[in-house]
Amino acid sequence: MIDTLKINEIFYSIQGESTASGLPTVFVRLTGCPLRCQYCDTAYAFHEGQRQSLDTLLTTLQHYPCKTVCITGGEPLAQPAVLPLMKTLCDVGYRVSIETSGALDISPIDPRVVIVMDVKTPASGEVSKNRWANLKHLTPPDQVKAVICDRSDFDWICDQIKRHALPTGCEWLLSPMTPGLAPTDLANWILEQALPVRFQTQLHKTLWGDTPGH
Repeated sequence: MIDTLKINEIFYSIQGESTASGLPTVFVRLTGCPLRCQYCDTAYAFHEGQRQSLDTLLTTLQHYPCKTVCITGGEPLAQPAVLPLMKTLCDVGYRVSIETSGALDISPIDPRVVIVMDVKTPASGEVSKNRWANLKHLTPPDQVKAVICDRSDFDWICDQIKRHALPTGCEWLLSPMTPGLAPTDLANWILEQALPVRFQTQLHKTLWGDTPGH
């Protein structure tokens, strides 16, 4: 049903990741994901949710005191109706971003949407799902994020950064798996290698832990 989406939750919070970290944001979390990353912290979104029309979603979003919307999941691109949703949001003046696993084609996304795309490392358990062809569709200020689980993951991502040049103006973002890898370890590795990336932690977890709706 192209005019409806299965929604897990909608909530107003502080953006915890990406170059927009710290900004008040309305999050629309879609249900479903074809990946099963070993560090996933939103497994509750794999199946739980209720189907809503695009009109209902737009009406709901108008009640929040914010014009910045992040579409997340799960994997939001697994639902085709996310594309007209994002276009409509842009048309009516929202600043829109999408958090995607990088396993599905990003080329149909409206060019006004900021794409924050994952690259899955070997320790994620889903490295085979990386769709490297997506990189050519990125434009500023899009970003590519990798969750680093251990030193082997870090060495692997260093190789990928050398191998896959991002379009000028796009950034690599590296995050430590939480819990699992000490943030200071990842920060030190980045400095030792003089790696041209942005280090980030999950600010929302610092503020509220793993509580859903934040």
